Amino acid sequence: MPQTSNSSSSFIFTFLRHGESTGNAENRHQGQADFPLTKLGITQVKILADYWKKQEIEFDRAFSSPLTRAKQSAEIITKALNLTLDYDPIWMERDNGKLAGMLHEKAMQEMPPPDFIPLYQPIASTGESQWELFLRAGRALNLLMKNPPGKYLIISHGGLLNMVIHAAVGLTPQPNFQGPNFRFSNTGFTTLQFKPENNNWILRGHNVTCHLHD
Repeated sequence: MPQTSNSSSSFIFTFLRHGESTGNAENRHQGQADFPLTKLGITQVKILADYWKKQEIEFDRAFSSPLTRAKQSAEIITKALNLTLDYDPIWMERDNGKLAGMLHEKAMQEMPPPDFIPLYQPIASTGESQWELFLRAGRALNLLMKNPPGKYLIISHGGLLNMVIHAAVGLTPQPNFQGPNFRFSNTGFTTLQFKPENNNWILRGHNVTCHLHD
């Protein structure tokens, strides 16, 4: 869970994936196709907001993807925590090209993945390559560093957040989706502390979902 730093110069970033969306429930490739939260997704986010309130977790500011599933999640949480919220398209999910909005089963029939996907090959003909997504994640992380030290909540999407963690800990992506994969469940959150004085990143917890099991 988010933790308070002993140093006023530290950054603490909590990266949160949105609640369950209709795209998740229908087993669709989402990407930048826009889907709202399901009733379950709304409940998941409310449970998390209540959990953080009970834990007296505080943030200085929140940033969110403008896609509906993230926006709804962000609005519920920031209202509960009385938190300033900004939207930035840099936090949107990966552009997955022609797969956007397509059912997984239909995609396997009409556009089965190739045996090998190079690092620089666009996903589904027109989407972001793994390398392009990694570069965008790096830019998003760099934008966060332009803020003063403090505690920040970022509401986004699993694909992009995976690459943000890669960028933070210094792991370059691998072709064919090989290598480490930092998966995020619905309303799973990861907390990283950054100490600028020694360029030290500390992983405080990954894909935390204890609020859903209490």
